[in-house]
Amino acid sequence: MSLTDIRAAYQSRENVITDEKLSKIKEPIQLLDEWFELAKNHPNILEPHAVCLATATKNGLPSARFVLCKSHSKDGFTVFTHYTSRKGQDLEENPNCALTYYWEPFNRSIRIEGIAEKLPLSVADDYFKKRPYDSKIGALCSDQSKPIRSRNTLMEKEIELKEKYPDTTKVPRPPQWGGYLIKPHTMEFWQGQTDRIHDRIRFRKLKDGEAIDETISHMVEDGWYWERLAP
Repeated sequence: MSLTDIRAAYQSRENVITDEKLSKIKEPIQLLDEWFELAKNHPNILEPHAVCLATATKNGLPSARFVLCKSHSKDGFTVFTHYTSRKGQDLEENPNCALTYYWEPFNRSIRIEGIAEKLPLSVADDYFKKRPYDSKIGALCSDQSKPIRSRNTLMEKEIELKEKYPDTTKVPRPPQWGGYLIKPHTMEFWQGQTDRIHDRIRFRKLKDGEAIDETISHMVEDGWYWERLAP
């Protein structure tokens, strides 16, 4: 199947990310918040906080999957999962990871690279209590990423757990379920353009002792620099 003829029209030039616009951005989370607010209020974007989380083993074998980012701030990006899942095992071996947002109606994407750290279990407890009842039961009945005999295995476990924990406030957090804070060192903002001369703006933290060209790398706040990349 050839896909070479598929070519969508993107944004008009009025949405170009100019250097003048960038001069008003103090750090990358500010720009993410601006874009996220638009995505959150768009009727065709059901889960604006969905991100593709890419991980790798200690030997560099990659894998990627979509998860929901439950919070973001200057401190980092929060996701929850089973520590025993494939992504959890990857992060245990190799905390380097990446997140990608994609909001198709705006032809916008944000790539985030950083280091994952486990959150305190108290944070996982607080969030788990806020989950819907079925989501709590689902987390408890799943040994995530492990092979199972059939879907009936899960359905039978679900029935068993609902009989055991009829009260939503009494469902315990699985001991192997918790959160990660992904602390970014690089964030790239992509704005698609119909002529394929896309905007790519990368914010990054400098490496120790790194020399820069100040005509290309522009310092903003909190140790961040931004650079424009060729599309």
